[in-house]
Amino acid sequence: MKRSEMTAHILARIDTQADDLRAQWKAVGTGTGTRHCALDGLLPEDVAMAVFGAFPHDSEGFLFRRSFRESKRTSVSFDDHPFILADITFAMQNPEVASTLGEIVRMAGLEPDPHLYAGGLSMMFKDDFLNPHIDNSHEKTRSKYRRVNLLYYVSPDWQPDFGGNLELWDLGVTKPVTIEARFNRLVLMETNKTSWHSVSPVVAKGPRCCVSNYYFSDQSPTGETYSHVTSFTGRPGQTVRRLAGTIDNLARGFARQKLHMTRQTDKGYQGALSERE
Repeated sequence: MKRSEMTAHILARIDTQADDLRAQWKAVGTGTGTRHCALDGLLPEDVAMAVFGAFPHDSEGFLFRRSFRESKRTSVSFDDHPFILADITFAMQNPEVASTLGEIVRMAGLEPDPHLYAGGLSMMFKDDFLNPHIDNSHEKTRSKYRRVNLLYYVSPDWQPDFGGNLELWDLGVTKPVTIEARFNRLVLMETNKTSWHSVSPVVAKGPRCCVSNYYFSDQSPTGETYSHVTSFTGRPGQTVRRLAGTIDNLARGFARQKLHMTRQTDKGYQGALSERE
């Protein structure tokens, strides 16, 4: 299936399931949890199997990230993998797909991120995890707000008790709602400054494979200006990790602010030079 055919098929699936997706999204009210919806059977099963088969099941060529925050493998280097991985990723980045999904979740002006600032491929194996966190508020240029996270799961026969499931937390990060990482399932979740989410520890051998994408917009989710780094905390009972997360978030936020101020100073200096010239 070519990329254009993937895009057409995705649009058709969204159209047939539009009412159900809207109902799922509305079922979680603003302020009471992170809005989300799931679309099963996104692609024909043989195509979804081909996407899974294109992942290097030993994670060769993937960057291994491990800290108190997370343990996972990621990649945006599509040249190292079969074309189908780029095709499914950028089919999700098609402006028409972004616009159509924007209508369903009632977010005007959603824009894809073809540079994949935060998206791409991810793999998780036994003992991998992603602790509760809120995503970086913006994209690379700091001019657009992150609004929607798209997660497409492609590991066949993946069972709920294997772990690797999406968890959406309440504001106090005390109790999650679990969304299964079911084969050929696309999950949309709202991304804002209170959308705490995580991935439960993987207990099976894996791999749990996922294609991630984000949409952005000029508008703030709250209508107010704000900015924050990707901020982590621990799970309930992980007191040390929660403390480490608080310190880490503050340190990285300060570093970003300092970098921004330095860049603004440099721009002002360069502007002054230009005027003098």
